[in-house]
Amino acid sequence: MKQALLIVALVLAVRLPFLHQAIQGDEVDYLYGAEHAQIEPLHPYHTSYVFKGNVVDMRGHPHPPLNTWILGALLAAVGDIREAPFHLGYIAFSLIAALSMLALARRFSQRPLLATLLFCAVPAFVINGGSLEADLPLLAFWMATMALFIAAVDRRAYSLLVASAVCAAFAGLAAYQAVFLVPILALYLWQNRPEWKPAWLATLAAPAALATWQLFERLTSGAVPAAMLAGYLTSYHFSGLLQNLRGAATLLVHLAWSVCPLAIFPVLPQAKPWQWMVAIVAGLGAAIYDHNPFFWISFALGVWLLAWSWDQGFLGRWILIFFALGTLVFFAGSARYLLPLAAPVAILLANAAPQRILIPAFALQLGLGLTLAEVNAQHWQAYRDFAAAFPKDHHRIWVSGEWGLRFYLESIGALPLRNDQQVQPGDTIVSEALASPPPLPGSTATVGETEVRPSIPLRIVSLTGRSAYSTGSTGMLPFEIATAPIDRITTALVIEPKLSYLDPKNPAAAAQFVRGLYPDGWTSDEASVILKVPESALTLEASFWKAPNAQARHVILSANGRRLAERDIPAPGTYTISVPAPAAGASINVALSVDKTFEAPGDARSLGIVVTGIGYR
Repeated sequence: MKQALLIVALVLAVRLPFLHQAIQGDEVDYLYGAEHAQIEPLHPYHTSYVFKGNVVDMRGHPHPPLNTWILGALLAAVGDIREAPFHLGYIAFSLIAALSMLALARRFSQRPLLATLLFCAVPAFVINGGSLEADLPLLAFWMATMALFIAAVDRRAYSLLVASAVCAAFAGLAAYQAVFLVPILALYLWQNRPEWKPAWLATLAAPAALATWQLFERLTSGAVPAAMLAGYLTSYHFSGLLQNLRGAATLLVHLAWSVCPLAIFPVLPQAKPWQWMVAIVAGLGAAIYDHNPFFWISFALGVWLLAWSWDQGFLGRWILIFFALGTLVFFAGSARYLLPLAAPVAILLANAAPQRILIPAFALQLGLGLTLAEVNAQHWQAYRDFAAAFPKDHHRIWVSGEWGLRFYLESIGALPLRNDQQVQPGDTIVSEALASPPPLPGSTATVGETEVRPSIPLRIVSLTGRSAYSTGSTGMLPFEIATAPIDRITTALVIEPKLSYLDPKNPAAAAQFVRGLYPDGWTSDEASVILKVPESALTLEASFWKAPNAQARHVILSANGRRLAERDIPAPGTYTISVPAPAAGASINVALSVDKTFEAPGDARSLGIVVTGIGYR
């Protein structure tokens, strides 16, 4: 009981600081289904959403509906999508997984507490445990199935067998890879109690639940979700030999970091010569492919761990079976895909490594996981902050992106941009570089850029693409040591500028005001306009007047986000800033910003200076 309470306290200590974490990753897709579940509870996937600019049928989603049902139930209970209550509810799955791990560790280890601590500190468990995606429900029901089934076989207990079958069915409705339970459970049954026929039926609970759902959808909607998913995987080129090989390589890297390598090094001398040889050859091949030592050492350790598992009995076979089947289907190579392997890896290393090594290995592993979790939290928080600060006076907002950015912009009225979308002058399009959006439709001018750059110099995803934590499509490192931006959010205005020089008092000029410039010429802290670039342009200039009561002392002229000129304005009067015409396309975004604003009596606006003219000469 003391050990169980300690594990519960550890899980809560890891989860509670991230209770208000922003919506992240593919959570937005599950939330679409949760919203539709309020209309059709039995058919949460009978809706559609925009994916990479195309409208897709959610029945082809890569996960069965359990996670969507869970979110739908939370939505019905809470009344709205609120981060803290939802994350609080999902802590239950972390607790189920951790306590199931403790039960398994008591069965297979002389150091059950240390093994469970290593499991709870797995970076993917720490990071993705704060997510509302299907990973934690799958892990919870996977671990509960394993613990209950093994206990049932050991004791020939029918009640435990039924409970394990129920958990396996839930696991099957959480993720397709739950079918990997069948050979793993069958192996344990064959090794320990092969004559117990009811247990053989229990091993089939996960695929039986999946088949039942597929049949239900076929009878009620005329479509088989698995067939629709296969079609989408093919059409989006998500599956194939090269993708799967690359995914398998990145999974080996993640396998090496599922437990702190400090716990692996003392176990290396226990390996057989052939296991050493396989690891050395793999490391040399990885070094030829990529000279980064971080990659090829991690790859070699992953290969060694897989080879070493060959002689480790049932737990080793668990690792080998899951990994072999995973290489066939896990094309992205994400670290979270290996969460069902964390238990046997942690138990085996807790048994083999010296106890004096395990405690510092746990501390280092937990520290790394929490640090990466904070980087992850800052990433998604940046999208929430961006949407909260987004000006509310835009005509119409389109979002060309995925994940949390789309969720929070949709919360303020934005719509996902389709590839065939017709946009109008005055519309605003927000896109993110990380999602690799298609070219923007229509004639647009960039009016702002925001970098997502967490303060900690570690990255699990970034624009450089070196980290394979979430996907191995561009990089193959378990995580990246870098300060590079994770994402770059661009705000563009759909325009059709006709004027090259704007007089604010000219009614025709108002159509080319982006923000911060009023018809009477007053600016806020920054006035932004769109200009047509004439062929004979020589200079770009801004003329303005500083009122006696204005607080501004410094003015900056920028174009397309690049500073062109600045000057001090110490006294009231008329000023002009003129620069050679910058290189640009058919249109250009010009901004005039001041260092201070003020509020005049009877005027609620924050005022800077009075623009009398801005544009090309």
